[in-house]
Amino acid sequence: MGEDELGARLKAYEGRAATVAGVGKDPVNLPMIRHWCEAMGDTNPAYTGPDAVAPPTMLQAWIMGGLSGHGGHSQAYDELSALLDEAGCTSIVATDCEQEYLRPLRPGDEITFDSVIESVSDRKTTKLGTGYFVTTRTNVRVGPDLVGTHRFRVLKYAPAPRPRKPPPRPRPVVNRDNAGFWAGVAEHRLLIQRCTGCGTLRFPWLPGCNHCGCPDWDTVEASGEGTVFSYVVMHHPPFPAFDPPYAVALVELTEGVRMISNVVGLPCDKVRTGLPVRLEFRSYDDELTLPVFRALEEAV
Repeated sequence: MGEDELGARLKAYEGRAATVAGVGKDPVNLPMIRHWCEAMGDTNPAYTGPDAVAPPTMLQAWIMGGLSGHGGHSQAYDELSALLDEAGCTSIVATDCEQEYLRPLRPGDEITFDSVIESVSDRKTTKLGTGYFVTTRTNVRVGPDLVGTHRFRVLKYAPAPRPRKPPPRPRPVVNRDNAGFWAGVAEHRLLIQRCTGCGTLRFPWLPGCNHCGCPDWDTVEASGEGTVFSYVVMHHPPFPAFDPPYAVALVELTEGVRMISNVVGLPCDKVRTGLPVRLEFRSYDDELTLPVFRALEEAV
């Protein structure tokens, strides 16, 4: 169906009934008025006491069907909704409403209402997607008296495709014990802790020496040369921001410490124990840089 033909069919529903002989599920009552005022923070004394009236803005509350809905939808309204669904406009969002109040509602008032499909717009393109604005006008009555009107507008639309952004790579946990290591990574330096008591190198960073217990330390910068001590190839389970399969290796640096990182530069099924690697720093976004290890050319 062409756009012009669809538009003409939609326009044909203007002026047709949307709801016929609707009945409010509850009479106007003080408990609902009280709940509304508490939720809205409205302390107007006109809404309490023996002569209370309902806040005018509650007009829609008395005609809403709740989760079970109202049974008064007309065949025309259901046909209009189905026609829009067939055109791909399967999503809906309320956009705005207008209300007119003709007299206050009081506890005990029994609400009836009817609605008309007032207008269907031409095809519109919005940030949400492309579709049609459908406006209904509801006349609210108590007995034969018109007490208010409620004009309600929705957009029935086909959601716009959204560019899929790859999820961000998880961030390392930076604390007071390892902040120096990550500060070095930001400068493209791989720093290893060295105990100033016994000279033992350690990785990962710790608040004290496991060898002698000394809390004092300084750092040495790693040369970046190493070999794969052991490794695994991750296939499952998948994690956001990672594209399996990929190799995760325990790399032994020439300084003698070992660290876990990714091996890059060759297929994951070619990684092996003893593979010579060299440190490099890879930026994943503007805020995240991580040390990884690339297989040396002669090892590929």
